[in-house]
Amino acid sequence: MVQKAKILLVDDRPENLLALEAILSALDQTLVRASSGEEALKALLTDDFAVILLDVQMPGMDGFETAAHIKRRERTRDIPIIFLTAINHGPHHTFRGYAAGAVDYISKPFDPWVLRAKVSVFVELYMKNCKLREQAALLRLQLEGDADGSAGHENEPAGLLAELSARLAAVEEQAEALSKQLDDESADAAAVATAAHLERKLTGLRRALDALEPGTGSGAAVLPS
Repeated sequence: MVQKAKILLVDDRPENLLALEAILSALDQTLVRASSGEEALKALLTDDFAVILLDVQMPGMDGFETAAHIKRRERTRDIPIIFLTAINHGPHHTFRGYAAGAVDYISKPFDPWVLRAKVSVFVELYMKNCKLREQAALLRLQLEGDADGSAGHENEPAGLLAELSARLAAVEEQAEALSKQLDDESADAAAVATAAHLERKLTGLRRALDALEPGTGSGAAVLPS
């Protein structure tokens, strides 16, 4: 059974959280509610999330301050944040959202289909990253076991390594297609931020995989978090 990704929904208004759940339920992932910035930060201490939908206007700790805390933590700084806001103060307000670390900034009322599509992209990337990390970890264990003396299976690590490299290449190809699509649609800050986030993730995975190649010191490979 494939483990579901977790999506964090942060809004101080219960009706907004209910609406988000209704929109995103079709993705069949685990939706986690948080009614404040403090509650969101507490949830992020223990769980891993594919993406965060964060309301800007909240009493106490607002969305910008919450995002700043998220980006300061090593464990959570790479989680994509989509800001949701019921107001629009113009380019300066939007720029502040991107400066706080958001990958996208959506004004309410938003198109449910567009929001669901945006979230699904990050869920898919998260699931593929998790799968690649698991496969790389299993491969590293296989290589370490082989180094202890299974001379009769010396071709197995190479085969596993080639399969993992092929899987990663397929993800890289899809990411390249996504980047081209974003470039065709718009060159706004959201597209640039999304492409940059994906590029960092895939670069880290490729480096980890390359470090497993024979003769490159595979024992010291560090997988991206």
